[in-house]
Amino acid sequence: MAVSTVLAGARVVLPTGIVENGRVIVDGGRIAGAAPADAPALDLTGHWVVPGFVDMHNHGGGGASFTSGTVEDILTGVHTHRLHGSTTVVASFVTGEMDFLSRRAGLLSELAEQGDIAGIHFEGPFISPCRKGAHDETLLRDPDPADVRKLVDAARGQARMVTLATELPGGIDSVRLLAEHGVIAAIGHTDATYEQTVEAIDAGATVATHLYNAMPALGHRTPGPIAALLEDERITVELINDGTHLHPASLELAFHHAGPRRVAFITDAMDAAGFGDGQYSLGPLAVEVKDGVARLVEGGSIAGSTLTLDRAFKRAATIDGLPVESIVQAISANPARLLGIDDRVGSLEPGKDADLVVLDENFDIAGVMRKGTWVVVPQVA
Repeated sequence: MAVSTVLAGARVVLPTGIVENGRVIVDGGRIAGAAPADAPALDLTGHWVVPGFVDMHNHGGGGASFTSGTVEDILTGVHTHRLHGSTTVVASFVTGEMDFLSRRAGLLSELAEQGDIAGIHFEGPFISPCRKGAHDETLLRDPDPADVRKLVDAARGQARMVTLATELPGGIDSVRLLAEHGVIAAIGHTDATYEQTVEAIDAGATVATHLYNAMPALGHRTPGPIAALLEDERITVELINDGTHLHPASLELAFHHAGPRRVAFITDAMDAAGFGDGQYSLGPLAVEVKDGVARLVEGGSIAGSTLTLDRAFKRAATIDGLPVESIVQAISANPARLLGIDDRVGSLEPGKDADLVVLDENFDIAGVMRKGTWVVVPQVA
């Protein structure tokens, strides 16, 4: 790439709205406010240019697991998601032995320090056996603050989020501990009541791990955690928009009550994302992926997803009928803000990293740029 390049003619989604026939100027690895008169231009007429996607809950892809793979495997998984527009990826773990998770956190912290991933998310082992989903029940434990602190310390400053069943013994104290250390406390895989959820939010929880999934359903006499999470302005709700985890009406309900500033699209992807059907593992559990849906071999529970965020974007635009500006908030700006990296990524503004996605008129990937380098080169006339 030249020192300065102008991406011209596209619909550009900025924090202030959509700019028709817009221009994005890339200077080195960053977005610039101006370009030299002789800077080369790429004509993207008929396309969209949006910020690179930020996936804050992702277990792997391209046949590789972030929980158990080698460094090479992890980088393969990250690259797979970059090809689908996720220029920023947080590596999520599933439940495992405490010592194993601590060792893995130490390994992945190095990748985070190098900028290959945006940090580490511990989904388990501090979750409810009643709502375990695709987690090994024999490895679950109560969220004792000392154990939570052990994993946070093992991540060497790269822990970004911990999912907790906050109604379990130690849950509220662990939420306070995480908040004090600048780590997101996420309520998920929980059997909490409405009142217990409110208590956890008041203690400092700020995220709902894949809202609706792995928690009690919304009830008219016992509203449970969903009502508390949707109504509170302090909570951002994760949504897996793959057509399997959520009915379109449930997604619309979340957007209506939480609003676009409080939704984060995630993949919750496992190894098969971007790879195909077959036999896989999620932690110690066997998973079969058939027709793109991952389920445990024993019991048949949904085991993460094979989603990539470009598919979530397209579905939101073409099936759910969401405004493109709202989708960009949910898929880029909001997760970047939650992760504390919105000074660098999440929107197309001068001074930020040149992380962007080019979409065609059908909302399919036409190009992906990360830090000024094309990961997917646009094929335009």
